[in-house]
Amino acid sequence: MEKKVLTGMSFLISLLLVVVAALVPSISSASYQVQAEAPSSVIHDGTNVWVASAGNDVVLKLSVSTGSLVGAYAVGKTPRALVSDGANIWVANQNSNTVTKLLARSGATLGTYGVGRAPIGLAFDGTNIWVANYGSNTVTKLLASSGATLGTYSVGDGPGALVFDGTNVWVSNQNSNTVTKLLASSGANLGTYAVGKVPQGMAYDGANIWVANSQSDTVTKLLASSGMTLGTYKVGDNPVAVVAGDGAIWVVNQFGHSVTKLQGSTGATVGTYGVGDAPTNAILEGGNLWVANFGSRSVTKLRTSDGTKLGSFGTSP
Repeated sequence: MEKKVLTGMSFLISLLLVVVAALVPSISSASYQVQAEAPSSVIHDGTNVWVASAGNDVVLKLSVSTGSLVGAYAVGKTPRALVSDGANIWVANQNSNTVTKLLARSGATLGTYGVGRAPIGLAFDGTNIWVANYGSNTVTKLLASSGATLGTYSVGDGPGALVFDGTNVWVSNQNSNTVTKLLASSGANLGTYAVGKVPQGMAYDGANIWVANSQSDTVTKLLASSGMTLGTYKVGDNPVAVVAGDGAIWVVNQFGHSVTKLQGSTGATVGTYGVGDAPTNAILEGGNLWVANFGSRSVTKLRTSDGTKLGSFGTSP
């Protein structure tokens, strides 16, 4: 039977805010409750946290220092992805077939630009914005300074996640069980590589691309320089996200209610650690891994050195 992937990001938002509360003990985690309709993406721009609220077509800006709402800014229909270019916030509007550029310091709209159908993924390569157009099976490259379209490039079926490796942009093609490597400077297709079933999240560890194959219960390790498969490793049930750091790869197993730690050099399993119900994403913070648990409305904090659970925190006041 085909697995269904939970796509809500509500608890990743709570995850980031609870991290802030943990780092600023004088502020209670309860003060960080955010009301957003169908929140679909969250990023940190170095100063503030931004949340795409897909249910009401706005983007929310939150103060990291206080947790307060700084502003809510109208964008296109069904904002699904966010990326920062250092000065601006870019928003992929899935049902408007556009991306919106907001000035980070004020939230002012600087422009809205047409792309392909159903844009759901974004990446920044240092100069340009890359957009995954799920409904067009293409990726669009925009000049970040002006929003001008520099090119549109065909990839596989159902492009979703994007990751930049410093030279190339990698695209996970969810419906064709492949990833495509594009040269960032020109958009040239350098290769398409088979991975597992329904590839979702990706991560770059400095040398390799790691792909979470949600319906194969595996992750695939590809050499970034060539696309050669270095290994495919069994993890938990329904892996949907990957985080790389400090020589380790952490995989979020949504239906396994766990995270698996792999040795980055060999892919060997270091351990699998229980977290909350239906985890959807994770971030690294210092020596800790924070995991957002969609089903149990909580976040779990693990020590990365040994997987020890340091605490679980609810997200309701």
